[in-house]
Amino acid sequence: MPVYVYQCKNCDHVFEQHQSFAEDALRTCPKCKQETLRKKFGQVGVVFKGSGFYANDKGK
Repeated sequence: MPVYVYQCKNCDHVFEQHQSFAEDALRTCPKCKQETLRKKFGQVGVVFKGSGFYANDKGK
């Protein structure tokens, strides 16, 4: 199951939540009980290594 990071727009509380893809996003902050949660999206940690990728295969 993926881990999502949520942040409350009301109280700035930040927490992680394990959820399946089929579950709806959380809306209510567990700290202040307001419906002001938003998912935070960060950088994706994907690194392409090996031959077969443009950066490695362009002319020398």
